[in-house]
Amino acid sequence: MTNELWLALGVFLLGGGALFGILVTKTPGFGRFSTSVLLLTLVLTVSALFLTFGKIEPSVFANVVFAVAGFAGGLLANRKEPSNP
Repeated sequence: MTNELWLALGVFLLGGGALFGILVTKTPGFGRFSTSVLLLTLVLTVSALFLTFGKIEPSVFANVVFAVAGFAGGLLANRKEPSNP
């Protein structure tokens, strides 16, 4: 196996492990936050695989990472604190 395939296998296992961990540890149901975390993890995993196989440029991957970080930051900034009765 070439180094490219080993790298792709590693990215796939890390991304798949992250998705599996999210699905196992989340609370039942799909709300705004759990759906967003799943989609952001999936986007990062797929774009990292594309980068590994040379289908996208590193600058495009950097833009994807910054977009995911900005979206995640917006989710956390708009989170409402539970009220104490």
